Amino acid sequence: MTRTRRQFLAAAAGIAASTVLPGAHAAAYPEKPVTIVVAYPPGGQNDVAARIAGQGLSSHFNQSVIVENRAGAGGIIGAQAVAKAAPDGYTFLLVAINHSILTALKPNMPYNLEKDFAPVGMVAAFPIILVTNPSLPFTSVTDLIAYAKANPNKLTYGSSGAGGGTHMAAELFCNLTGVKMLHVPYKGSAPAIADLLGGHVQVMFADSPSALPHVKSGKLRALGISSRTRSALVPDLPTIAEAGVRGYEANSWVGLAAPAGTPAAIINKVSADLALSLNDPALKARLLAIGGEPMPGSAQQFGAFIQSENAKWAKIVKEGNIRQLE
Repeated sequence: MTRTRRQFLAAAAGIAASTVLPGAHAAAYPEKPVTIVVAYPPGGQNDVAARIAGQGLSSHFNQSVIVENRAGAGGIIGAQAVAKAAPDGYTFLLVAINHSILTALKPNMPYNLEKDFAPVGMVAAFPIILVTNPSLPFTSVTDLIAYAKANPNKLTYGSSGAGGGTHMAAELFCNLTGVKMLHVPYKGSAPAIADLLGGHVQVMFADSPSALPHVKSGKLRALGISSRTRSALVPDLPTIAEAGVRGYEANSWVGLAAPAGTPAAIINKVSADLALSLNDPALKARLLAIGGEPMPGSAQQFGAFIQSENAKWAKIVKEGNIRQLE
């Protein structure tokens, strides 16, 4: 269980009592279906996580929760639409790690992630797994670091796209260890994994849903996991921090945010209902099945988490001279 997860779980019980809204009108919320905008195409881990969370909220709302995919521009189009939506509690954004990274990559964004949104709560973290082609002559993180330092820029690493979460996880690794590897960006995890399996790239920091099936089949070798402590998804796999990369942590994550100005009473109700949903055993099992670890917690904790992620990735973008999405 990660430190972030423990903090979120500790808050879940405390916020559960805030589900009753003041006033007759507020107490009726929601009076119509609620929409969660996913700024990415259907079928991916973000989309599935939104649908699982939406079903959990629907059971508390006694109203439908509709997931609307508004993909484009790396997540900007969907986020911009929610930033401009009425702050009435009927439109939410599934905010993801990519939105945090974009704040550093794109200085002239049409919205401000911290000012134009009200955090509601985190939904799930998706640990990133450091995987290699089994043909390579190393079996641990320390072996990889030693090899990469002895052979600068000889190793190539794939990612699901330049500026995306898996790319930035690799950049953080290189930043903390001082190794140099060549980045090969792909349009999505599937083609990157395919080339890793084929030996066209040697290393990848891959989202757990993409990596785990191949790790379990023996087609890829897992060296470490990105979470601060070991994950229930692969409890025998050491963390990258355990291997000596002090301070390393780079999970993909998703959560809910509303347009700024949404009434606090509504934010508190949705946050509490979300936390209750994420503690439901059946819903937790569904998230774990897609490689996600449920992260129930408060709106305030999620806001602080977003701020810390923004600062982390801004530093990596600046020090790595990463200018924009390719």
